[in-house]
Amino acid sequence: MALTCSRFLRFLRSIFIPTTTIVAFSCLLTFFFVLYQPTRGPGDIQRLGWQSWDVISLSDPYVGAGSVDDETGSQGSATPVQDAPLPEGVDWWNTTYSGGTVDSASLPLDVWNPLLPHDTGLSELAVQRCMVDMRLGDLCAPASSKEDDAIKGKWVRVAPDLNLQSGMWHLHVYYRRTRRLDVPLITDIQLLPASASPANSPGSTWTKNELSIRDGVYRAEPLFLWYRTGKTLGNMVPEEKSQLITEVDVLYGDGAPWYGFEKVEPATTEAQAGRRENVWLTYRRGTKSIPQTTPLHFSHDGHFKIMQVADLHFSVSAGGCRDTKLTCVPAAEGGAYNMTSTLLARALDSEKPDLVVFTGDQLNGQGTSWDAKSVLAKFSRVVAKRGIPWAAVFGNHDEEDARERGLKKDQVKLMQSLPYNLVQAGPDDVHGVGNYVLKVHSADASKTQLLTLYFLDSGSYSKGFIDWFGFFTPTEYDWIHQDQIDWFLKESASISAIERPFTPDGSKDLGHIWSRQGQYTPETRKLAKPNALMFFHIPLFAFFFAIPKADMADGRPLDVGLHDLEKPGAAKTNGGMFEKGLMHALESDHQASRIPEVKVVGNGHCHVTENCRRIQNVWMCFGGGGSYAGYSKVGFDRRFRIYDISDYGETIRTYKRLENDRIMDEMILAGRGAPALSDG
Repeated sequence: MALTCSRFLRFLRSIFIPTTTIVAFSCLLTFFFVLYQPTRGPGDIQRLGWQSWDVISLSDPYVGAGSVDDETGSQGSATPVQDAPLPEGVDWWNTTYSGGTVDSASLPLDVWNPLLPHDTGLSELAVQRCMVDMRLGDLCAPASSKEDDAIKGKWVRVAPDLNLQSGMWHLHVYYRRTRRLDVPLITDIQLLPASASPANSPGSTWTKNELSIRDGVYRAEPLFLWYRTGKTLGNMVPEEKSQLITEVDVLYGDGAPWYGFEKVEPATTEAQAGRRENVWLTYRRGTKSIPQTTPLHFSHDGHFKIMQVADLHFSVSAGGCRDTKLTCVPAAEGGAYNMTSTLLARALDSEKPDLVVFTGDQLNGQGTSWDAKSVLAKFSRVVAKRGIPWAAVFGNHDEEDARERGLKKDQVKLMQSLPYNLVQAGPDDVHGVGNYVLKVHSADASKTQLLTLYFLDSGSYSKGFIDWFGFFTPTEYDWIHQDQIDWFLKESASISAIERPFTPDGSKDLGHIWSRQGQYTPETRKLAKPNALMFFHIPLFAFFFAIPKADMADGRPLDVGLHDLEKPGAAKTNGGMFEKGLMHALESDHQASRIPEVKVVGNGHCHVTENCRRIQNVWMCFGGGGSYAGYSKVGFDRRFRIYDISDYGETIRTYKRLENDRIMDEMILAGRGAPALSDG
């Protein structure tokens, strides 16, 4: 027995040392080749080398716009090319504008960011599988050498995962980008089945990737990525350079691709009802300049019209229609997205607004908008197609799917790279994202500010102690916080008073037009700030729990529309925006009546609440749901609220345009014909 035990111990001793050595050596290899990624020192960290100098992200100044014009106060990337005297008869706002220029030579070549205005061509494409989520680190890049990196460029991973919805492993497209003049560059991309090949053409070469772009997807027919290389940059004429493929991206769902991009047919992943959406490889040729909007301004006869679009609730998918008697378009033909876009297009063509305001929940969230970029590519498309400026605030659902590109700061950068946007991120030291101001000016040469538009982020959800760790779904809505109130009061205090009602300067041009407009009598003139409107998503506590006083002058109601079809949608916490903000921002410090500067607050959030209610001389109005993708009630028409502002900002009229084109609840909120102001 003792001999047997001794032999057994000797056996264990004989295998212990080699086994331990093998395990330790394996761990060492794992550390060096997976976990430890050595650098060459500070020079490498600063990215000093073959191509670039800075680490960039969606939040960097290369991306989008966001400057504010100091003279007009209007936001956007449009800035005047020059401030020279205008030719006779040319309006100050109708001059040439530019979004600014970026020296593409300063842009990094080894960082994927589809918003960068690269005009640099690609030299090589690859499809690569990986067993590890690439957000943990780029561990599966195609093999390369220092020589290839120097000539063709370093491999760059296109971040979206082609197999995000299905597949046994992760799958990504990679490309190389180079500024060298002697490297053939990519001029075309095709996706073909295994048995097909593209037609060759003189002076170019087609290259096939060996790995299917559907690799890892169960029972999917293989599809291969081919790319064509042609001339070198040094041998191209400008027209050929403009047709170079300069960026590659991925689109989820069947919406429109990002501005300036085109889809490559067919879909890399084919949709299956209820299980997954189509996935598309997209590309951009050359650089696409984003159309800019001119500064906001009244018409010569003193009109400015705003259309409020509330709660689109768009998803990656087309979505099914909710709570409607109408026959919904099948999902394969656009579903609720197509139905809503058609309705919105018809309303825009009828109303012809000067500004469209999206008041939150552009994204449906709730697990259906998991790629914000794919959804944001389509929500403003109908508006931008008509060249109409637009602004937006965030709703509670807009950040529910906070994946790699779902954060609100990133969404602002994305929206700022869409045509005709006026979106701003707002100050970093104020709660939320998207607290900003737009100013609307007169059309005459004085450029007088006649209207102020405030936009605030009412947040999404407030978290109690039970969901500090994210284990519980938050059930209470957020509110406007004290630092936002302070910011609003500061912005309000910076607005200069004007003589109201405004009289255009007719001494320089179009005096015959000005003279035809009816003006207030001199006795009604005053020195005060322009009227203001405010937009945010979640309504204030005061809207539901303060009682409007009756109009003692003529008995007209101060609560018009439907508001009892759903429960109150305000936060349970009263942040004090009404009492400490709106009631303290007055249009003039010299009036005993203490008239608020903000005459109207426009909200979304409650889809079947669409009334206007006046509380202490401030009208609080809902847009009413305008989308077939969001909840509603059968028999309750989808609708959009219109604010028609006339008399150079003095008169604010509102009404709702329904899905059957009927106009409902037309009423004057401020100015001539409005209910008399109360003293309380």
